[in-house]
Amino acid sequence: MHVYQRFKRSLPKLPDRSGYLVFLFFLLLNAPLVAADWPMFHGSPALTGVSTDALPANPTLAWRFKTGGQVHSSPVISSNRVFIGSFDNRLYALDLLTGNKLWASPTGDQIEATPLAMDGAVFVGSHDGNLYSFDARTGNTNWVYLTGSKITCGASWFREGGKLRILVGSFDNLLHCIDAQTGKTNWTYETGNYINGTPAITADQRAVFGGCDGLLHLVELATGKKVREIDAGAYVSASVGLEGHRIYYGHMENVFQCVDLELGTNVWTYEDKAFAFASSPAILPDRVVFGGRDKRLHCVTKNEGKLLWTFAAQGKVDSSPLVAGNQVAVGSDDGRFYILSLTDGRLLWSYEIGEAVVSSPALSGNRVVVGAEDGVVYCFGPKMPNR
Repeated sequence: MHVYQRFKRSLPKLPDRSGYLVFLFFLLLNAPLVAADWPMFHGSPALTGVSTDALPANPTLAWRFKTGGQVHSSPVISSNRVFIGSFDNRLYALDLLTGNKLWASPTGDQIEATPLAMDGAVFVGSHDGNLYSFDARTGNTNWVYLTGSKITCGASWFREGGKLRILVGSFDNLLHCIDAQTGKTNWTYETGNYINGTPAITADQRAVFGGCDGLLHLVELATGKKVREIDAGAYVSASVGLEGHRIYYGHMENVFQCVDLELGTNVWTYEDKAFAFASSPAILPDRVVFGGRDKRLHCVTKNEGKLLWTFAAQGKVDSSPLVAGNQVAVGSDDGRFYILSLTDGRLLWSYEIGEAVVSSPALSGNRVVVGAEDGVVYCFGPKMPNR
């Protein structure tokens, strides 16, 4: 009842029963009772960055939670719980409605990676080189899987014979496939350099990802065998986005492009200013949206890569955009969190955090969550009705 008491103090003096009825009305209006989960980086194994929920109308700060270090990790949301890592070496579970800490579980080093919440567990990599599985309810450790170097990217998942498998890349140059129940390896796939991005999963059960070896890798999920390598043009620090047999990605030599996985050929190339792309794209039926280190968010046509609009921030945009309906949410190194019109890139709303927002937002119900370099996790929801 502590939430009600805190709420009641913000109201004018009312009879106790009246105040409680107002509180119940507020919960019904604002609580994410029927909401889609956002259980992994960019929402789903295709990494499209698109939510079926709606961003809050007239957003206001619902809560903030202070961790003990910078937050580069992107939040995920499952069953009204927020999971996010911090440079203080901990993974946090927070209540989506209140922001209250439910648990905090330690790792051996800072957490930059985005968690994955699936089947009652949360999987997250750490700079200590371990992938951890925690119980989503209690934060107790299920198992720890050691790779050969630090993990900075989020994990992905697929099922094989009904069994959940976890995929994660490491700076040991390997993509690891791990049994979610036991924490034992199924296979590893070797690349020529660090793997920074979350692997996308195709409909025909293949993983696709780029890396610091300047290649796009297509790997058979059942066996871990190479299907194809494609020249990426330069090293890829972000995750690719996938639709059908086409992937969309930017690389560190200032180009964003679309590649056909079946043909192994480039479909189109978008070049603007001489700045790299380290943001993962959101993919819509007719357009693709992605951030750039030129301090802008870019929107191009999906089939041709023709520019539709750009939005100018005041700092680089490494945060990966989230699209919900006709709106785009994204952070920037300028210390602001933005909501824009998908139609034309017009600014609809912004919130000044003050420190860089490298974290990518997550949305569930009417609440959007993001982390920042000030060490704080922010949640924005709909504005409370006039009292």
